[in-house]
Amino acid sequence: MAEYYDRYNRFKINGIVNTIPGIVLPNEPTDKMVTYKLGQTRLDKLSQTYYGNPYHGWLILLANQQYGGLEFNIPDMSVIRIPYPFKSALERYINEIDKNIKLYGK
Repeated sequence: MAEYYDRYNRFKINGIVNTIPGIVLPNEPTDKMVTYKLGQTRLDKLSQTYYGNPYHGWLILLANQQYGGLEFNIPDMSVIRIPYPFKSALERYINEIDKNIKLYGK
């Protein structure tokens, strides 16, 4: 089972969360592609299936930014990308955050 990762922790200063930058996760050959079925598919369920917990649907959204960061914007029967495996997806996210912080600061 994948562990919970607090994506807000790196952006806290004195306990207050600053703006989180928009990050796009790079594609990898290990990523999974699934068909999103309106009324059946949910990102928490996909996270549970592919990551072993329901808490990382936001990683899936980061890989599918063409839908504006909201699950409700994903059209029926759209093929969406699931960054996979979890550890690799999380490392890609952390690397992109590190690049952003290096360029723009916290």
